[in-house]
Amino acid sequence: MNVLRRRCARETGQDKISDFELKLMDIDSEHLGIPETDYEATIKMPSAEFQRICRDLASIGDTVTIAVTKDGVKFTTTGDIGDANITLRQNADDEKEKNISIELSAPVTLTFALRYLNSFTKATPLSDQVMIRLSAQLPIVVQYVIESVGYVAYFLAPKIEDEE
Repeated sequence: MNVLRRRCARETGQDKISDFELKLMDIDSEHLGIPETDYEATIKMPSAEFQRICRDLASIGDTVTIAVTKDGVKFTTTGDIGDANITLRQNADDEKEKNISIELSAPVTLTFALRYLNSFTKATPLSDQVMIRLSAQLPIVVQYVIESVGYVAYFLAPKIEDEE
């Protein structure tokens, strides 16, 4: 059993001691491994820009279609109030944090729920750049590299269109 102790000063100048005892759970489960995969498209872009795109598109629709071609990356959504398209082209800015780079072996177009992508963008303060990896029939990988610590990676399966 681990015990967390915290000491904090009150406004009156007196000390307050709070003791918390938390019991840890021992979960017997199989560790899920993530296989190494070669992705068809890798996008590196400013994390703040990705956050803004996800937030703006969520005000229009529930899903986003990400299409990566040699021309750039196109984020598209459709909702009850209208449509939105945001296209980013590869560039090499003087400031490394503002660069947008695209590595592409084959064009990819996938659709994802914006609700989850917006949750992923809460990691934006951790890194200036975000790496997005896409491949047909595979989950998207949204990765934030944290210098000298490691990285945070999120995986989200694409929406499957119903064929009628």
